[in-house]
Amino acid sequence: MIKRNFLFCYFLLISVSFFAQKERVEYLPSFDKRPLHYGFYLGLNNNDFKLNLRESTIANADITVEPTAGFNVGLIADLRLHKNLNLRLEPGLVSNSKRILFNHLKNSPTPQDSIREIGSTYLHVPLVFKFSTDRYKNIRPYLLGGISYDYNFSSNERNQDDNSAGQFRMKTHNFMYEVGIGIDIYLYFFKFSPSIRGVFAINNEIKYDDDPNSRWTAPVNFMGTRGIFLNFAFE
Repeated sequence: MIKRNFLFCYFLLISVSFFAQKERVEYLPSFDKRPLHYGFYLGLNNNDFKLNLRESTIANADITVEPTAGFNVGLIADLRLHKNLNLRLEPGLVSNSKRILFNHLKNSPTPQDSIREIGSTYLHVPLVFKFSTDRYKNIRPYLLGGISYDYNFSSNERNQDDNSAGQFRMKTHNFMYEVGIGIDIYLYFFKFSPSIRGVFAINNEIKYDDDPNSRWTAPVNFMGTRGIFLNFAFE
């Protein structure tokens, strides 16, 4: 439901921008000729984990993830490589939370064993290529693609306690790839750019428990972030 709302909001913005092009005055006509420019962005995200379970000694292992919406904020440095190609560095902070449900532990004598609340704050540093069409009046659609580095401030990777003590651990350093679409809307004083992108983990983010037969981590072969980002950039 949250992801559908993200998509609806984004395509609503695109529709409004197209219908608003009756105005013939072109704003910021030389903006895209700058070799380097800066900006910032605000946005929302909906992240969960892609899980791949292995055959393990844990009978009927069943794990699901419940994501919630979070927010993101950051800066933009845009380098013009070609009239239709830019390289962008977009460092920022991303915050969200998730609930991991270990359904095979629901009948555990300790009820809290079946749930782990994961609140995360990341330093998110994407390096992406922006492929733009030629400008049409005051709009310019584009595609995004690149890689990103995440530093997880809430990973607890160095914590000596693991799930046997109620502590779920993840890796601190992680890498992602991301793809997306957006549209530049040229206004009188600045350029407004809504975009939507998918973010997908490259590496396994889980920190395994010390016990190789852990009821929480032994069933997991791969656990990596996957999410949708809805960003609103001001440049």
